[in-house]
Amino acid sequence: MMKRIVVYVMVLVIAGLPLATAQDKKEADRLDNCGTVMKEILDIPDDIPQDLLDKAECVIVYPSVLKAAFVVGGSYGRGAMTCRTGEQYTGPWSAPTMMALEGGSFGLQIGGQATDFVLLVMNGRGAHSILNSKVKLGADASVAAGPKGRTASASTDATLRAEVLSYSRSRGLFAGISLEGSTVRPDNDANERVYGKKLEAESIVFKGAVAVPPPAQKLVSYLNQKSPKNLSQAGSNK
Repeated sequence: MMKRIVVYVMVLVIAGLPLATAQDKKEADRLDNCGTVMKEILDIPDDIPQDLLDKAECVIVYPSVLKAAFVVGGSYGRGAMTCRTGEQYTGPWSAPTMMALEGGSFGLQIGGQATDFVLLVMNGRGAHSILNSKVKLGADASVAAGPKGRTASASTDATLRAEVLSYSRSRGLFAGISLEGSTVRPDNDANERVYGKKLEAESIVFKGAVAVPPPAQKLVSYLNQKSPKNLSQAGSNK
């Protein structure tokens, strides 16, 4: 009887291995896609203004979000968030926490095409709120469609005071888009799959609990190359 139980347990373990491996690969692919999206967007000067990127405390990337995912309840887009490290956000970009995006009215705006979203988190309050809980944009954190162009000098004060600036890219077209009404939150299950243990999102991003995993190297290294120094007021307070 004991031998039969041992064999049964071994079969269950072996049967579960392909699923775990597939899930791990899915998260690795997602991180790699985040890096690809970030690089493609930042390589075009007329997309995200450099001066806004240099003042952002964190960046969230959601690659290939589909409208269909927001029609069926419980479905959502997934991506990753990285922040500048250090008390004043003056250090290099951190290891990423995996993130979830849950639907709002923007689903009607993007059509049926896969859409990439990039969110710039512009202050520490917004960053800590997002990393600690589920945040509804427009209610728990102010959000505005991000301005385009080489600089943000022509942007309104209201836009520049927003805690989160949001952008979308669909069919090669890049634009600022309001994500008001949608929610963002850490994807803790995905973090466990990426890092092999349970971790709080803040521990990953701000406490250096883990190193940057290989699939996220593209995202983090490119941000370190493209925007190595924080030029916001918080970043200048040393």
